[in-house]
Amino acid sequence: MSWTVMPSFEDYERAREEFAWDLPGEFNPAVDFLRKHEDTGRTALRYEGDDGLETYSFEDLDDRSDRLAAALADLGVEPGDRIGVVVPQKPDNPVTHLANWKLGAVSVPLTVLFGRDALQYRLADSEATAVVVDPSVRDTVDEIRGECPALERVIELGGREAVTGVGETTDGVTTHAFDDLIAAYETGFDVYDATPETPTAIMYTSGSTGPPKGVLHSHALWLGRAAAAYNYFDQGLAEGKATLWTPADWAWGAALGGTLFAAWHHGCTIVGWPRDGFDPEAAFDLMERHEVTKAFMPPTALRLLSSVDDPEREYDLALETLASAGEPLTSEVVDWVRETFDDVSINDFYGQTELNLVVGNSDDWFDTRPGSMGKPFPGYEVRVLDPETYEPLEAGEVGELAVEPGDRRVFFDEYWGLPEKTEAKRTDEGWFLTGDLVERDDDGYLWFVSRTDDVILTSGYRVGPMEVEEAILHHPEAEQAGVVGVPDDTRGEAIKAYVQPASDDYDPETLREEIRDLVRDRLAEYEYPKYIEFVQSLPTTTTGKIKRRSLRDRNDAS
Repeated sequence: MSWTVMPSFEDYERAREEFAWDLPGEFNPAVDFLRKHEDTGRTALRYEGDDGLETYSFEDLDDRSDRLAAALADLGVEPGDRIGVVVPQKPDNPVTHLANWKLGAVSVPLTVLFGRDALQYRLADSEATAVVVDPSVRDTVDEIRGECPALERVIELGGREAVTGVGETTDGVTTHAFDDLIAAYETGFDVYDATPETPTAIMYTSGSTGPPKGVLHSHALWLGRAAAAYNYFDQGLAEGKATLWTPADWAWGAALGGTLFAAWHHGCTIVGWPRDGFDPEAAFDLMERHEVTKAFMPPTALRLLSSVDDPEREYDLALETLASAGEPLTSEVVDWVRETFDDVSINDFYGQTELNLVVGNSDDWFDTRPGSMGKPFPGYEVRVLDPETYEPLEAGEVGELAVEPGDRRVFFDEYWGLPEKTEAKRTDEGWFLTGDLVERDDDGYLWFVSRTDDVILTSGYRVGPMEVEEAILHHPEAEQAGVVGVPDDTRGEAIKAYVQPASDDYDPETLREEIRDLVRDRLAEYEYPKYIEFVQSLPTTTTGKIKRRSLRDRNDAS
């Protein structure tokens, strides 16, 4: 098959039978995204920032990333080095990734929502030698730079007149101005000879029993995400024919690979619009202005959009497809889309940081069933396994979802520095385990039941309870903490913390707000506990571990 134009299939079963991965022998995503299109002067990015609208062609992005790649190489960045990217929906986010791949470096996508602990851990664990940062996170990076032993360069967006300390070295880390680096170098960079197996990115995923794990992927990741996007956007990504947008941070896999880079792989336009929050009326207004045809919307965003009365009357929309992931779509959301819009499909899909985007819906093939994950995309086989024996289960039985790719390379390579966890991700027969309990019905639809661990799914984010518990315990008045997810109408799940105070001398409301602020500062805005209940003691195992299941049972009974 061609990786320039994806094959279209009218029938789902035929797609399952005929689709086959055929990855090229040589592959550099920077070349694929920017140089293969018939008209590289066409608009690739429409960016709405504080200074108004900016447009970038594929050629513009190619030139800009060439210059940055040359600058990074001159600063000593070598193939295989890890480069952090802490930039919101601004052009310099993808420009940095593209520059990294042009010189053979590995990107570490990180969100500006991270606080000091979350950012420090990921930069230190990945052994990032440089980090490109938005001005909004520069102070945080300055605070932690001495705690990241491999870090040598901090590159802040902007020019010398806006960036403080350019050329200065503190804690062994030198500061640079992003715009100055680009201005100092020429285009025409000699792109690194890469293949689908070349390391491309380390993405971090939360766990329930330890710190976040770095997930190392190769360049084949982007081909897998582009293929999935072609399906859940109803095979409507013909070159130059679609405009995509997502409110999700470009640090997240479905936004970065499944929307931004999927758009460029297929030769389409992406809209960038960095925002601190989500305003549904402003979102509709943006989609109208830019004639957005395909949008990836986390379920929380869809629920907020549904609060707007009669958007088809109020806004002149070009919208064709809404795609969603992160948690199952409720019937209320699906019904709202079907009743509100004359010709807009709603396609839920499912994936993991490790395993690409592997299950979903496509209105071209079959109806979305509210609450269902959909069916396996072409290129993947799925099984529902007994969690204990790994024996296949029949339809109607609940078990762990396992996935087998048609090409091993579209899945992750390894957990960074964790060979035992990497090995445990697969069964002896080679099936990749998801840690998600599902049920398959007689028609082949998969239905999410729960996680096999304690990971919390809130507003489309996966949050590891242990990381939140550790942040809470930095407060001197917190003796013990247990964190679980509880049902929430807007977020799917909200974070609830059970906290054992260190003394009886405390004001509950004051302590609640202090704990919430502490977690926001150390981790991320979306990881703070919406609910906090103070308790005299917490249920623990004989080894002293918090029994989160008992806490969930306590919440269910209340």
